[in-house]
Amino acid sequence: MFGRSTIMFSDIIDILVVGVLLYTAMVWVRTTRAAFVLRGMFVLAVIYLIARQFDLQLTAWIFQGFFAIFLIVVVVIFQEELRQFFERVAVWSWRSKASPALQSETTRVLVRTVADLAKERIGALIVVCGNDPMARHIVGGIPLDGKLSEPLLKSIFDTHTPGHDGAVIVEQDRISRFAAHLPLSKNLEQLANVGTRHSAALGLAELTDALAIVVSEERGTISVAVDGKLQELNSPQELVGLLEGFLEKKYPVQQGRWAPVEHLRANWQGKAIALALAIGFWYVFVPGSKVVEATYKIPVQVQNLPAEYELQSVQPTEVQATFSGPRRAFYFFRPKRLKVTVDASSAGLGRRTFTISEQNIRHPADLRLEEVKPSTLRISLRRLARDDDKVSGGG
Repeated sequence: MFGRSTIMFSDIIDILVVGVLLYTAMVWVRTTRAAFVLRGMFVLAVIYLIARQFDLQLTAWIFQGFFAIFLIVVVVIFQEELRQFFERVAVWSWRSKASPALQSETTRVLVRTVADLAKERIGALIVVCGNDPMARHIVGGIPLDGKLSEPLLKSIFDTHTPGHDGAVIVEQDRISRFAAHLPLSKNLEQLANVGTRHSAALGLAELTDALAIVVSEERGTISVAVDGKLQELNSPQELVGLLEGFLEKKYPVQQGRWAPVEHLRANWQGKAIALALAIGFWYVFVPGSKVVEATYKIPVQVQNLPAEYELQSVQPTEVQATFSGPRRAFYFFRPKRLKVTVDASSAGLGRRTFTISEQNIRHPADLRLEEVKPSTLRISLRRLARDDDKVSGGG
């Protein structure tokens, strides 16, 4: 009925590009607060499809109006997240080579310093930069560009210095800025019973891919904020594993050759889902946009028959109707719901032949009726005997 679709090499490239974009969007959604909003939109989309399937016209009309302004809704709701996304795209396109990883000595300096500060109950906030630009989220601070070391960190967070309440920004193995102010988070659930430093660390972790280390001066505990989550550590040794995992992810060690198998195996479930969605979208929007025709046999239904008549026969009892439209319009189309309805209210005046037009066949709006065979039908009626006729006939 629809013919066979041939997949060209350009289609394969098209699918792979869309798959990469979908996978990037999935990772972005997981690392932002957009997941719950997208779930809500997905539920609305499912309701709309159900309304279309069961011909709930009012519900479908309301949701069509919503999806007409869907793009504006997305821009308004995800304004901050979209800005982050485009910033990351800019970073990927301009970064010609990966940044060198932090040296192991630098990691040891951070862990030893944080452990000593926690032991002495001196508050501290240290930000280890990831790949995202952070200048837009950082307010104030004093540029330093100094080599990271224990004495330098401890002198910055000395309670007698004016800059000890701010954050230290670590880029590679250097302190680029200190006494900086970070955006505060509004996540009250994660910020229960913690101070302003924790709120600032979580606020930056919600907006960027940086890792923020917090030392609480009240409890002497160490916490880490990353990927929008705040976690209190049980020991400084736990910080070593988190830092190494973070640095390995953000600044992978350059290999002599590219290992495609390893790249495919990493988070293969998410990549498989993205590829499957890309194939589905391609099938719906590429072959699905091609205009095709389909012919169905449709039964005839006579309505509004005058009360004094009964229907004896209909010729023919079914017709063949040919519809045209985009292929995707036929995917969820249910031909069994098609009926030819004929208004026989004028049959009492002697009309017996009716012309079948598009108004007589109710069908989806994105399909067009091309032809009906036969285009006319004839009904045969019989006048019902009235009670007075029966009485007179019996007398």
